[in-house]
Amino acid sequence: MTQFAECYLLIFGQLAVGGIASLAVPPFATIERGFYKSSAGIFLGSALLYLIGMTALVVRAGIDTASVATWIELLAWTLFTGCTAFYLASLWDESHARRVRWYPRALFSGLAALVVTATTYRIDGGLGPATVLYPFAFITGALSLGAVATGMLLGHWYLIDLGLSIHPLVRLFRWFAFVTIAHVVVLLATTLLLAVVPGPGADAVRLLWEQHAGLFAARLILGPIAALAIGWLIHRTLAIPQTMAATGLFYIAILFVLVGEMLGRLVLFRTSLPL
Repeated sequence: MTQFAECYLLIFGQLAVGGIASLAVPPFATIERGFYKSSAGIFLGSALLYLIGMTALVVRAGIDTASVATWIELLAWTLFTGCTAFYLASLWDESHARRVRWYPRALFSGLAALVVTATTYRIDGGLGPATVLYPFAFITGALSLGAVATGMLLGHWYLIDLGLSIHPLVRLFRWFAFVTIAHVVVLLATTLLLAVVPGPGADAVRLLWEQHAGLFAARLILGPIAALAIGWLIHRTLAIPQTMAATGLFYIAILFVLVGEMLGRLVLFRTSLPL
């Protein structure tokens, strides 16, 4: 039951890291700082939910039973959460120096935390393909989730800043499309490579095909593939341009991305594959 909860809590961590990464896409100089303050606050809240939830699971299971890997993971997410909090605080400072220091710290500590978490789910302990594939699957999923969430948040900002150019939202949409396509490629490559390399990974893929093929198909079709279909509609809407309609479509896209990640966490729980 603890592992089941950990799999689903991971979505909050992915949203936090992916969201912080997506804040670098729209040009900072052309958007009011309030957008970054509100968005970073949401992503900080998501990071806190993940950290508090994981800490609660460790306490419930017994602190004495926690492994070294668990403590390293908690430390990594604590570092990310702290750096994100300092980045958020720097947005109230008129000096650019603090933002320049704390944003990359938040971003890279978040990516590192995802890599550490990915290692806790690996089914082989060697230096096989899973060493690279697991972190890539987690990171691309986080980037897709963060991109669609940031796109939705930026779309709402057009209600506040009526004179804002359409170009920041277009850039964010292109980022969302790119990372979502990359996520699909990584998921398929992970399945293929683990299947052809003898070992626990191949056994897990065999279990996936024999018992959970329908679940994996639903994870792809109802997740990133459906989100990309909505992405085509967003592209057409932004060409008009109509930001409010695009924002509504971002709402639908984030639902598909969330459904895909939730189904992916169920696949992770049942097969230990990062799909």
